Amino acid sequence: MYVSSNRLRLLRSGVPALLLLAVLAQPVAGWPASNAAPAAIPDAFLALLTGDGNEITDAFTTLDHHWDETCIPMALETLYLSRNLHVTGRLVELLQQKSGQTFGFDIGKWQEWLWSRPGKQHPRYADFKSRLYRTIDPRFAHYFATERPREIRLDEIVWGGVRQDGIPPLRQPRMIGAAAADYLKDDNVIFGVEINGDVRAYPKRIMAWHEMFVDEVGGIPVTGAYCTLCGAMILYRSGGHQLGTSGFLYRSNKLMYDQATQSLWNTLWGTPVVGPLVGKGIALERLSIVTTTWGEWRRRHPDTQVLSLDTGYARDYREGVAYFEYFLTDELMFAVPGRDSRLPNKDEILGLVLAQAPDQPLAISARYLHRHPVYHDALGPVRFVVLTDRSGANRVFDSADVRFVSWDRGRVALDDQGKRWTLTEAALFGPDGRTLHRLPAHRAFWFGWFSAYAHTRLVK
Repeated sequence: MYVSSNRLRLLRSGVPALLLLAVLAQPVAGWPASNAAPAAIPDAFLALLTGDGNEITDAFTTLDHHWDETCIPMALETLYLSRNLHVTGRLVELLQQKSGQTFGFDIGKWQEWLWSRPGKQHPRYADFKSRLYRTIDPRFAHYFATERPREIRLDEIVWGGVRQDGIPPLRQPRMIGAAAADYLKDDNVIFGVEINGDVRAYPKRIMAWHEMFVDEVGGIPVTGAYCTLCGAMILYRSGGHQLGTSGFLYRSNKLMYDQATQSLWNTLWGTPVVGPLVGKGIALERLSIVTTTWGEWRRRHPDTQVLSLDTGYARDYREGVAYFEYFLTDELMFAVPGRDSRLPNKDEILGLVLAQAPDQPLAISARYLHRHPVYHDALGPVRFVVLTDRSGANRVFDSADVRFVSWDRGRVALDDQGKRWTLTEAALFGPDGRTLHRLPAHRAFWFGWFSAYAHTRLVK
């Protein structure tokens, strides 16, 4: 494998290879020329991407003389972006000589090894990262400005191959009635939302190309963030933040950004992790969303609205086209610090993180729930029940002191007193007027959930 060529081949509508070569070949105005050790190292790595023969030779001499372990993250990012065979060959030799590791051109193995060690950062690393990636998109410089606070390791933030909003979010997308959605088949996967009686379906085949929708449903501004790599579609109340796709990943999970401050946000956590919003106690409110089939959703909600194919973008929106190769295997496109073999990487789980017990994340195997369509559990003070229908869709409700024993996988569930409860997207309604409200939960690939919540409890 030549550096990361197969990754870039698999990436979506990203920066074309020729364009990437062009921007990296251009010198960046304002780069400091300094022989001082703190600046010499990042300048040398940047010279490997932009310099001529003599400058490259001088850069390798500088790196050889001043190398320490804080050079490794910069070396890996240089290796990831370089298309110069001479540079990549010498850089791999230097990496192996200085580290004692023999991973060759396998950047993923280098990253996994690096991230298993304590994070030691060069004093100019943030500046290096800012200067490096602004050659691809000037807006990237804001993400990594030196003075920005952060809650995650900077070396674990990996470029995904696109510019800011290079995977374009759907903002206030056009919706059509169910009868007009003749492009959908019953077995097509959709993400279903109902808020205040407003019912919407967002087909996976469209969302895989856009990874985010910004909409208003039932009078509530919402952001649906879909990380194709980690298999998670999460619905958040927008909270006044105009979010988009940053172009970067953290542990194979897309990082969002907000337009006002250019802070980076962790999609699975719903919190800012780099930038001026860090440390201000900001967390997006999770809302309910369900992964199901179009046929099942339309049967339950014949009046649903659904995304139109008229998105304003030219994409192949056929079912299963986007990420076809990625979904076929259990292999990952980007490295993660650790994996857990209790489930295959891309086995689907239902993930729960409740505000009442934020330190007790829970993952339940989707296959387990399919075999157990009525499942009771608790997180902190909250008792809940998961009801799984024939399409495999999971809905979670606060069960309080009620114990359910069966349901018809449609609209009626029975408790242990023989009382009939009616299921809606918002709640379970009892015969005596009692209401058990829906709790937020979403599906994800096991590896992605574990990467975000390594301390999670797993039910399988």
